[in-house]
Amino acid sequence: MPHPNLRYSRFSRSEWADLRHHDEHVLLDAHRIEALKSINDRLTNEDIEEVYLPLIRLIELHFEAARLLVTRTSRFLRVPGVKVPFILGIAGSVAVGKSTASRVLQYLLTHPRRGLRVALVPTDGFLLPTAELEARGLLERKGFPESYDVKLLIDFLSSVKSGESPLWAPVYSHIKYDRVPGESIAIEEPDVLILEGINILQPPPGDGRSMDRRVVSDFIDLSIFIHAEEELLVNWYVNRFLTFRKTVFSNPASHFQQYGRLSDEEAVRTATRIWETINGKNLKENVLPTRYRADIILNKGAGHRVEWVEIKKG
Repeated sequence: MPHPNLRYSRFSRSEWADLRHHDEHVLLDAHRIEALKSINDRLTNEDIEEVYLPLIRLIELHFEAARLLVTRTSRFLRVPGVKVPFILGIAGSVAVGKSTASRVLQYLLTHPRRGLRVALVPTDGFLLPTAELEARGLLERKGFPESYDVKLLIDFLSSVKSGESPLWAPVYSHIKYDRVPGESIAIEEPDVLILEGINILQPPPGDGRSMDRRVVSDFIDLSIFIHAEEELLVNWYVNRFLTFRKTVFSNPASHFQQYGRLSDEEAVRTATRIWETINGKNLKENVLPTRYRADIILNKGAGHRVEWVEIKKG
């Protein structure tokens, strides 16, 4: 069986950067960069120019082709046209930088040069409530595929692709470590919906027990997987944990308030244990195997710097 890399064209960062519109320049001030990037992640104007602007060009090509197909199909079938949002999926491990990438793409797609309506929906909101995870014995597997309300997510995406509006997506609180009852993200006729989550490229369950064989990726028009070697991911996760200890964990309402009182040594040990027993295990079993189901792979090296890009052929 050929290595999956043979299905991809590989571009160095400089080769990828050369694909952008050279007459387009986006210069973000320090405040905007801080607002877009996640804690301990990387974002510079160089990243915008060399990584994200070429990526936006490719997304636009897929978006325009999808919209044209919908229009021509409606005309052929002699049925009224329905505005169908283009769904862009952002996948990858915990701590790899999915949230930063999602926010940057949302910002660039809504820029006046393009003027698209873009909704951003993290799949964290579709995690089962903590009480239900506890009842099912899944609290230590939070983030694994079985910890999500997959039916709710599939039904939501089906409604998106049916052109229904308005729609509401559930909200997750990283402070409370739970879905927030009564809170939702309003989705009103977006041109593009960015769906961000670690497990969005999962194939159908292999046991065949489910009657509903639909999976999240069935609804995604273009998918991006952000990849980094596990050694880097562990380091980024531990450093983020240390930062959270002084910020999020120090919030009296935080579910992880007890971690705010840990010493540096205890915090590193705790974060490493969490990675090894939960996040790292999920990465190996569920997340990494979906890497080559993506249309685009952004490969990161040290310092969260995208070093090369892989694009699926055909």
